[in-house]
Amino acid sequence: MNDDTKDRTARRRVLAGGIAVLAGGMLVRAAAAQQKLEQAAVQYQDHPKDGQKCSICVNFIAPNACKLVNGTISPEGYCIAFAPKDS
Repeated sequence: MNDDTKDRTARRRVLAGGIAVLAGGMLVRAAAAQQKLEQAAVQYQDHPKDGQKCSICVNFIAPNACKLVNGTISPEGYCIAFAPKDS
């Protein structure tokens, strides 16, 4: 390989690395920008509805949180974002 080819290869690696860093940073910012929904927006209530309750929802985080909804979440609560865990 001559010096000119080595220089082009080095530039390509630097460029590719820079693009990867930028893309990774954009993904981190996008994830941080995601915000949880307010309880009123999903009609959250602190009691179950027709046997559906937060403690059996895929989005529930024990002991009292949710992946999608802001605030303290009762395991006995319910909202329209309910999605049952696979049995």
